[in-house]
Amino acid sequence: MSDARPVARESARRPAEAHRRGAVVAALMLAMALAALDSTIVATAVPQIVGDLGGFSVFSWLFSGYLLAVTVTLPVYGKLSDTFGRKPVLVVGAALFLLGSLLCALAWNMGALIAFRVVQGLGGGALQGTVQTLAADLYPLRERPRIQARLSTVWAVSAVAGPAVGGVLAAYADWRWIFLVNLPVGAVALWLIVRHLHEPQRESGPGSVRSAPRARVDWAGALAVFACGGTLLTALVQGGVAWPWLSAPSLALFGAGLALAGLVVVVERRAAEPVVPGWVWRRRTIAAVNLALGALGLLMVAPTVFLPTYAQAVLGLGPVAAGFVLSVWTLSWPVSAALSQHVYRRVGFRDTALLGIGAAALILLAFPFLPYPGAAWQPALLMLLLGAALGLFQLPLIVGVQSTVGWSERGTATASVLFCRQTGQTVGAAVFGAVANGVLAARLGGAGDLDSVTRALDAGTGEAGTAGTAHEAIRHAVASAVHAVYLGAACAAALAFVVLLCVAPRRFPVLREPGD
Repeated sequence: MSDARPVARESARRPAEAHRRGAVVAALMLAMALAALDSTIVATAVPQIVGDLGGFSVFSWLFSGYLLAVTVTLPVYGKLSDTFGRKPVLVVGAALFLLGSLLCALAWNMGALIAFRVVQGLGGGALQGTVQTLAADLYPLRERPRIQARLSTVWAVSAVAGPAVGGVLAAYADWRWIFLVNLPVGAVALWLIVRHLHEPQRESGPGSVRSAPRARVDWAGALAVFACGGTLLTALVQGGVAWPWLSAPSLALFGAGLALAGLVVVVERRAAEPVVPGWVWRRRTIAAVNLALGALGLLMVAPTVFLPTYAQAVLGLGPVAAGFVLSVWTLSWPVSAALSQHVYRRVGFRDTALLGIGAAALILLAFPFLPYPGAAWQPALLMLLLGAALGLFQLPLIVGVQSTVGWSERGTATASVLFCRQTGQTVGAAVFGAVANGVLAARLGGAGDLDSVTRALDAGTGEAGTAGTAHEAIRHAVASAVHAVYLGAACAAALAFVVLLCVAPRRFPVLREPGD
C-alpha cells in the first residue's frame, strides 16, 4: 500500500500539469497573436489615421519605429529571460505592449502616435523572443514541432485576418479601436501567464531562475546594443527614402552606427554577463543558423513588399485580390513546418533546411520567367510552393538551435536568431528598394521610385493613344523591377544554402533532455 500512494498522487498530478501547460500554450498563442496582428491590422487603417491626425510625410514611422524597437530589444530580452526567468520578462513585455496600445488609442497627433508605437515595440520584442523560448522550455525535443507549428499557424491566421479586421474597424468604428482590441486579448494572456506559468526551480548557477536576482545585469551593454542597433537600422530604413544614400545624414548615421558597434564589442568583452555573449558567434551551429535566418529575412522582403505591387500594377488586380495572392503562402508554411519533423528525424536538421532553402531558391528564380502579364494563379502557385519550402527551412533551424543549448542559454540563442532574421528584413527592404528603383530609372529613363510610378500608373488607367503606350511601358518597367528583386531574393536563398552547407555541422550537437 505504501507504493500505491505515490503512484496515485502521480496519476492525479498529470492531468493537472497537462491542463496547466495547455493554459500556458493558449496564453503564448494569444501573446504571439498580439505581435503578429500588429503590422497587418495597422496598415489597413493608415488612410483613416492620416486623415484624422495628419502627418502624411512621416506616417511610415508608424511601422519603422515599431520595427526598430522590436529588433534592438530582442537580444536584451533574451539575456534577461536567461537571467531572471521567462515569466517576469513576458509579463513585463506584455504589460508594456498593452500600455503602448492604450496610449496609441489616446494619441492626439502623429508624433505622439509614433512615440507610443515605439513603446508598443519595446513590449513586442519581449513577446516575440520570450514566447519562442518558452515554447522550447515547455516541450521536449520530440514534441517541439507541435508547439512551433501552432505558433506558425498564429502568424498565418494573422496575415489573413489582420487586414480584414483592420478594414472593418476603420470603416465601421474608429481607427483607435485597432489598438483598443489588444487590451482584452492581452489581459486574458496576462492572466493565464500569471496564474498557470510556474517555472521550475533550478540549482544555483549562472542563468538559473533561483540565482537570477543576484546576477549582474549588463545594463551598459544593453544600452550600447540599443543605441547601435537603433542608429544602423534608422540609417537603413530612411536611406534612399527620407534622404539620398550618399547624403550627409545617411553617412553620419552609418558612421555613428559603426562607431557604436565598436563600442558594443569593447563593452561586451569586459562584461561579466554580456547581453550579446561571444559564444553566440563562436559556436558553428548558432553562427550558421544566425546567418541563414538573416538571409531568410532578406529574401522574405521580395514577396511581402513587392508582390502586392506587382499584382496590382502588372496583373491589374484590386488590393483584396493582390493580398490573396500574397497570403496563400501562409497556408502552406505552417503545414510544411508541422510536417518537417518527419524529415529532420530521418536526415537531420541541417539537411532538412538545405532541402527547404534549395527549393525556395529555385522557386524564387522561376518568378522572372512568368509570362507577361500572366494570370493571378501563376504567382499564387509559386507563393504556395514558396511557403512550403520555407516552412521546411525555418522550423528545423529554430528547433535545432534551441535543442543545442540548456535552459540558461536558450533565451539568448533564440533571441539571436530572431534578431538576425529581423535585421535581414530591414537590410532587404533597403537593398531591394534600391534595386527596384534603379531598374525603374533605367527602364523609364529618369529618376523615380516604385511608389510614385505605381501612383502614376493608377492615374493613367484606361487612357489610350500615347498615354496608353506610356501606361504599358510603366507596367513593363514595374515587372522588370520586381523580377530583379526576385533574382536578388534567389541569391539570398543561395547564400543561405552555402552557409548551411559549409558552416553548419551535418549533425547538430543536441543536448538530450527528459522526455527526448
